[in-house]
Amino acid sequence: MKKYNKIVYLDYAATTPVDPIVFKAMAPYFSQKFGNTMSLHSLGQEAKTALEQSRQTVAGLILAKSEEIFFTSSATESNNLVIKGVALANRAKGKHIIISSIEHPCIMESAAFLEKHAGFKITRLPVDKFGFVSPESVRKAITPETILVSIIHGSNEIGTIQPIAKIGKICKEKGVYFHTDASQSLGKIPINVNQMNIDLLTGSSHKMYGPKGAALLYVASGVKVQPILHGGGHEQGLRSSTVNIPAIVGFAKACELCQKQMKQESFRLAKIRNKIVSQVLKTIPYSYLNGHPKNRLPNNINFRFSFIEGEALVLSLDLEGICVSTGSACSSAKLQASHVLLALGLKPQEAHGSLRVSLGRFTTQAEVDYFLKTLPKVIESLRRISPFKK
Repeated sequence: MKKYNKIVYLDYAATTPVDPIVFKAMAPYFSQKFGNTMSLHSLGQEAKTALEQSRQTVAGLILAKSEEIFFTSSATESNNLVIKGVALANRAKGKHIIISSIEHPCIMESAAFLEKHAGFKITRLPVDKFGFVSPESVRKAITPETILVSIIHGSNEIGTIQPIAKIGKICKEKGVYFHTDASQSLGKIPINVNQMNIDLLTGSSHKMYGPKGAALLYVASGVKVQPILHGGGHEQGLRSSTVNIPAIVGFAKACELCQKQMKQESFRLAKIRNKIVSQVLKTIPYSYLNGHPKNRLPNNINFRFSFIEGEALVLSLDLEGICVSTGSACSSAKLQASHVLLALGLKPQEAHGSLRVSLGRFTTQAEVDYFLKTLPKVIESLRRISPFKK
C-alpha cells in the first residue's frame, strides 16, 4: 500500500495548528504594535486597546461580560487559579471541594495539592460506563463546607459531554461556586455561561486554532478568587504578568472564526466521526468505543482494541504517517493506564489498548480514507506479535 503523501494529523485534541487567518491577525503585534499595555505612551495604549477589544470578542463567544474575562498563559494556569484561588479566598466558609474522577490532570493535581498541604477535603465523584457525572451525585456530595464544584465540560480523552446546566443549577441552589473546564468544548459546541449556571470557566487558545500561550478564565461578577501570581496588578489584579498581546489577539481571532463556523463545522466533523466509528467497529474484530456513542464532542473518538498496546499502535501508525494518541497529550508519556478510562470501569489491560482519534478544521476525506485503510492492517500486524492472547 502506498503511503499517503503527507502527514495525516488526527490529534487535534492535543493541539491545533494556528489558522492562517489567526496568524495574519497576530503578525503586527510582534514587531509593529509591540507596546506594553501598562505603558502610557501611544504604543502602550495601542496594545491596551487591542487587549480590551480581544476581551470583548472572547466574552461574546460564551455570552459573558468583557470585564468577566481574564487572560492567562494556559488552561493549566487557569485551572490552578480556579482551584487554589477559590480555595484561598473562601476557606473561611469551608474547606471542601468536589471534582469528578475524570478531570484533566491539572485539576486533579491542584486538588491533591490542597488536600495534602492545606487540609482541604476533596470529593472525587465517580462516573458511569459512558463517563457521565450524575447531577444527583453532585447534590448528595455538597455539604455546608463545600465552596466549589469543578466538572469538566467535554472530556479531553473520551469526548463525553457532561450535563453542565443541570449541575450548575444544583450548585446555584446550594450557594456553591461552579467551575467547568471547557478547554476541549470551547468553539466546538455552544456555551452560554448564564443559561448553564456557570460561575467560572476555563478555555484554551491552542485547542481552537489559536496560538499557544493564551487562555481564558471566566469569573462571574461577585465570585471571589485569590490571585496566585503577584506583581504589577495586570488583569484587574487577578493575574499579574506582562500581557501576551500577540497570543491574545490570535486567541480572539480564533474565537471569532469558531463562532462563525461552529454550527457547520460541528456537523461536518460529527458526520466524519460517525463514519469512522461505524467502519472501525464493523471491520475490526474486538474493537469498542469508549465514551458515549452520541453525547460526545463532534471531533472526538476513543477506541479500545483488545490484545494490543495503545502505545505500540500509536508508534506503528506514526510510521505510516498518521498522528494519533493514547489519551491526554499532557500525560500520554506516562506508562500507567489512563485514570479516565479506569474510572469508566475498564481493566488496566483494556485501558492500555485504547486509541484517541481527534478531528479538526483541516481534516480531509482523503486523510480519513487513508486512516481507515491503514488502521486494520496495523492492528492485524500488532496482534500477530502480541503477548496478549485471545
